[in-house]
Amino acid sequence: MKKLWLVLVLLCLSFAPGPAFAVQPGEILSDPALEKRARELSVELRCLVCQNQSIDDSNAPLARDLRLVVRERLVAGDTNDEVMRYVVDRYGEFILLRPPLRLGTLLLWITPLVVLAAGLAWIMVAWRRRSRVTVEAKAAPLTDAERKALENLLEGR
Repeated sequence: MKKLWLVLVLLCLSFAPGPAFAVQPGEILSDPALEKRARELSVELRCLVCQNQSIDDSNAPLARDLRLVVRERLVAGDTNDEVMRYVVDRYGEFILLRPPLRLGTLLLWITPLVVLAAGLAWIMVAWRRRSRVTVEAKAAPLTDAERKALENLLEGR
């Protein structure tokens, strides 16, 4: 039994997501402080190919190019804000994994709440409709004619 549990645990762990090592050794900066800043910035930038990963997690060639651009800007002496501004100016706000809350990005921030509210409303309507059908489906009391017919059927057994 213990062996079965061990096999099941190992099987589950084999399907568990592990850390992505997209940053290649040749990209890593020799200065640990700059490399740390580069990693912090890379986590905030969206891979334009994958669109669901940061450039730090993506193995796409474009993500690699963007990681190199971030590192080049940091080596050139740019601050984190200047690097982010440079990348946003070049690729637009879509590159940010967490875009700022502004009028232009309001739809991005509100859409999940609208979808959640619509889902809850749909569940409530379905629940009320189901409870109404349940109430309507309750049997009405038998009439005298129905009761007499039932007694006749039972006596025939």
